[in-house]
Amino acid sequence: MPIPVPFRLAAACALALILSLSVSASALAKGVPADLRVVGKGGKVLTEQTLNTGTTAIKTSAKANCFGAGTAGSGKSVTVKGATALGLLGQAAKATAALRPLLVTDAFDFGLGICGVGASKVSGKASWYLKVNHKGATVSGDAIKLKPGDEVLWDLAPSYPYPNELGLIVPVGVSAGVPFEVQVVSYDEKGKRKPVAGASVTGASGPTAANGKASVTLSATASLVATHGKDIPSPAEEVCIGTSCPAGPYK
Repeated sequence: MPIPVPFRLAAACALALILSLSVSASALAKGVPADLRVVGKGGKVLTEQTLNTGTTAIKTSAKANCFGAGTAGSGKSVTVKGATALGLLGQAAKATAALRPLLVTDAFDFGLGICGVGASKVSGKASWYLKVNHKGATVSGDAIKLKPGDEVLWDLAPSYPYPNELGLIVPVGVSAGVPFEVQVVSYDEKGKRKPVAGASVTGASGPTAANGKASVTLSATASLVATHGKDIPSPAEEVCIGTSCPAGPYK
């Protein structure tokens, strides 16, 4: 026969469940915090920001026809459910002028396709390359569910094979006029990391060595960026003089 549960215990369990659901609902309402980086034509950085994302509506466009005849968007708004890589981009575009217009098509069954972000549009062999946590996506952006702290990169790659993504490792704080080391690394499509030789870093005395390291001297707080040929440039990393800076999200 069923084992009776004391009323107070049952009430406590019910209250705990209600509180748990309330916390979950509150977290859901606030959205999922994720880092977004968009690199457009010619390696131009269109945005680097962190925002809370969740279900959002994205308006498709008849101008999103980069996939060929008959693949343009319907012009209707599509609801992208949950926190996704494309939803994050769509949400950011609503508040960031450099990301508009966002040219998205709903012509395909497998998901939404992207043709343009701001002035950076697909043409010729170019295509939008999506990476999450340094790994190339294998499904469409609206099918990639994000977790708190995920790093999303959209890059207008000139052709396939896609370029590597650069990262810049910097110290938290340094002293004015005292040289310090930075390291440039690259991530391939599978997210494998390795040091980069011959990369340029803002303010460095020369290109990086075989171990990816270079010496930099600053007189004031600055944001450093690494570049290397056709690789995707690194995120800007702030280095502070005499104080602590928060570590960048793209280490």
